[in-house]
Amino acid sequence: MTDLVPVRRALISLSDKSGLAELAAGLARHGVELVSTGGTAAKLREAGASVQDISDLTDFPEMMDGRVKTLHPKVHGGLLGVRDNPEHVAAMEEHGIAPIDLVVVNLYPFLNTVMSGADRDTVIENIDIGGPSMARSAAKNHAHVAIVTDPGDYAELLTELDTNDGKTSFDFRRKLAAKAFALTAEYDSTISQWFAFADQGERWPQNWTFSSTLKMPLRYGENPHQTAALYLPLGPAAHGVAQAIQVQGKELSYNNLNDANAALELVAEFRDGPPTVVIVKHANPCGVAIRDNLVDAWCEALACDSVSAFGGIVATNRRLDAATAEAIADIFTEVVVAPDADDEAKAIFAKKKNLRLLLTGSLPDPARGGTSLALIAGGLLVQDRDNGIVTREQLKCVTKREPTEQEIRDCLFAWTVAKHVKSNAIVYAKDGVTAGIGAGQMNRRDSARIAAAKAKEAAETHGWAEPRTVGSAVASDAFFPFADGLLAAVEAGATAVIQPGGSIRDEAVIGAADKAGLAMVFTGMRHFRH
Repeated sequence: MTDLVPVRRALISLSDKSGLAELAAGLARHGVELVSTGGTAAKLREAGASVQDISDLTDFPEMMDGRVKTLHPKVHGGLLGVRDNPEHVAAMEEHGIAPIDLVVVNLYPFLNTVMSGADRDTVIENIDIGGPSMARSAAKNHAHVAIVTDPGDYAELLTELDTNDGKTSFDFRRKLAAKAFALTAEYDSTISQWFAFADQGERWPQNWTFSSTLKMPLRYGENPHQTAALYLPLGPAAHGVAQAIQVQGKELSYNNLNDANAALELVAEFRDGPPTVVIVKHANPCGVAIRDNLVDAWCEALACDSVSAFGGIVATNRRLDAATAEAIADIFTEVVVAPDADDEAKAIFAKKKNLRLLLTGSLPDPARGGTSLALIAGGLLVQDRDNGIVTREQLKCVTKREPTEQEIRDCLFAWTVAKHVKSNAIVYAKDGVTAGIGAGQMNRRDSARIAAAKAKEAAETHGWAEPRTVGSAVASDAFFPFADGLLAAVEAGATAVIQPGGSIRDEAVIGAADKAGLAMVFTGMRHFRH
């Protein structure tokens, strides 16, 4: 193997023909002989390039609507032949196989065809066979052959030829080979997923591969000694934090994005509702509020737990305005996520150099389908994402006292927030504002007590006559296995309870609620979040 390999013959076969004229002109400068297929050859001639048809190279016509054109020994022999192997060279000479030094190929637009809603026959016709075969052959023999699969690499290819007097370097060919194999792996993954899910309706296929592409390295992982990166899925995906535009601020870390995603997913639950603000710390909401305008929603969300909000993540369901930006900027905030921000808001945040402002353009649909993934030692856990939504019509009152209209509204609000709190989750809410949030405890009673303690501290901080848990609704993400958690809520002043139900001790819990004069509704749905 030699480092620099001259490019004398190139095979070009493209679905995406962008940049083709410029490529042909650059190759012509170095006297590269061009061989091409059908539509690509026609485009090259339109650009004034001299080109040999693939059928002239193979002495075999393109046939079967172009399905068979490059699948031929004179093509793959020219790609796979090892130039410094005497036996390979002799075989090429014996069979009249000319070496091909460069392949420029991209693939039929399978994914775009699927996403366009095309019928099955059209989808099948857009499965490329010859393209991946040529790419793999050239990539395998990258010691002697360069493979370009991305029009974005044409400029670098021409620079390489200009720099090396018409030759390519081994490092360049090796990099292109890696990219080619990644492309064919991604392509096959997309096809296999279509066959499994769309075509055959499988839920859990025997083999499931995921494809993604690097968006950016991150500042660090959960801790500074851990490296991290953000990847984007290939194919259809929700538009969220991963696609957001970072307007300002220092590099994002793993935790920044994880927390920002938690905030965005929760605020998206209210995307069609009144102005809403969510404050998140360590992936748990510490304050959520609905009001007639964003600045009031911010103030009420902050009041729930101003201690935890320090260094937190803020998400809104509306375009940020100057008044809200000014209020948020009063405390240290790591990240602000919003669909948009006006110029005044951006200017206010610009004074906070370390604050990251992420604009998503829209909010994801909380009811969308999809999967969530978790790595475990030796395996991968996959499940449907939790898109469960409970409406007031689905609530079942199990106590003697029926909830009031206001209590139902508070129950549903608290329930929506609890869905996004780490288990065991307890959320007190009143008048569209969280009063106290208890997260991630080993038992539900402690979560209820912690949430109540936070509400009491908030009342003392703000000089309120009583904590907002008094007269509140309380949501539990899973059933109360004992009455102790419910009694803790009673002690905090809650008057209504929303929980899934389903415990073998439901009757005891219902009895305790009746004794305390509570109204309690069952959802029949659990929202564990680990």
